[in-house]
Amino acid sequence: MTGRGAVLVVDDEAAVRSSAAEWLALSGFAVATADGAGAAEAELAGRPFDVVVTDLRMPGGDGMAVLDTVARLEPDLPVVLLTGHGDVGAAVEAMRRGAHDFLEKPYDADHLVAVLDRAVRQRRLAAELGRLRAGAGDRRAIEDRLVGTSAAIAELRERVLQLAGIDVDVLVVGETGTGKEIVARALHDLGPRSAGSFVAINCAAVPESVFESEIFGHVRGAFTGAAADRVGKLAFASGGTVFLDEIESMPPALQAKVLRAIQERLVEPIGGNRQVALDVRFVAATKVDLLAESQAGRFRADLYYRLATVELAIPPLRARRDDIALLYRKFLGDAERRFGLGARPPTAADLAEIEVRPWPGNVRELKAQAERAALAMHRPPRPAAPDARLSLPDEVARFEALRIREALEAAGWSTAEAAERLGLPRRTLNEKIARYGLKRAV
Repeated sequence: MTGRGAVLVVDDEAAVRSSAAEWLALSGFAVATADGAGAAEAELAGRPFDVVVTDLRMPGGDGMAVLDTVARLEPDLPVVLLTGHGDVGAAVEAMRRGAHDFLEKPYDADHLVAVLDRAVRQRRLAAELGRLRAGAGDRRAIEDRLVGTSAAIAELRERVLQLAGIDVDVLVVGETGTGKEIVARALHDLGPRSAGSFVAINCAAVPESVFESEIFGHVRGAFTGAAADRVGKLAFASGGTVFLDEIESMPPALQAKVLRAIQERLVEPIGGNRQVALDVRFVAATKVDLLAESQAGRFRADLYYRLATVELAIPPLRARRDDIALLYRKFLGDAERRFGLGARPPTAADLAEIEVRPWPGNVRELKAQAERAALAMHRPPRPAAPDARLSLPDEVARFEALRIREALEAAGWSTAEAAERLGLPRRTLNEKIARYGLKRAV
């Protein structure tokens, strides 16, 4: 879909419909109109839209009826309500039932455009996420693993697909948290060795004293405690893939032996006299400049050149900011399903806030944040008093207090972060916190 997006304007007054349609068309939107809920349903059934703008009060089917129609026909389609000052309580209820936003009349036309831009963006992000999940075969598999629309991640996907079918050793380079093991598993799962084992070895986590035995294996009696033969991880992976993670941490004394195993595809267990042939693919990963490490004498240059036959560089998250919101929505949905929570899409303010953060921990940090947010968003609010009959100002105040508490909990009770999420000056937020007596649970 081109332009700023397709908008359906629903209002029973012809002059209002015409005026809104003209302004939105001049602003770059494709616009259709309807004079009520029935006409809106016909329009929605006939063509796709990115967002619906509807008046709340209309005879013969009001904005709530339009909201219900959208929920039935296309639940992900955002709805923006236009309401008079006296209808704020109804608008609050509509927000609870899934409306994207509401504006009080008379509204500022530029403000409406800004709200619609955010809604269209959220709609298209959801559609892109759906598209990534709707592919087929290997392309679907790689798009589900390496999610994003940026040029950097698209190029990486193509390289992984190309290399998966070629039985060549690969060096994966990327910062902590960028997904090096995900790339390695994709190379294995989408290639001819997928029926074999994927054996991951973290070179930084295996103690040097047992490294050689773990990797190459040993025969019975090779050393004290070797009560039986042990197949090493390299031989165990026969027919599959060996993933050497954090290869830069491999003990220097063992680098020569690993180089020989990679070059000759042979391994000799400790204490044994018989060499075992290796039918494996090696994928190594590093978070450092391995060439610079080898030039500085901290890593064997011959091992580096043997590993780097093909090098795959994973971009850090800061180099693919267009993917941040899409990844966040995916991780949030994954967390909700894993924790057994109902689906609650992030707000436009949430997405705007996460897109500007530096994310030094890359995708891993973003995923952890999404999981924390999923739990915070579904924390039950404090129940209202039984049979409470609140006035409209009290109802609005209760809703405002709830929103502020949710933002504070999602921000770990950082008032600076919560103020940014809510779009409020920090001083105003502090005043409201004091007014509503909001306190962090002990």
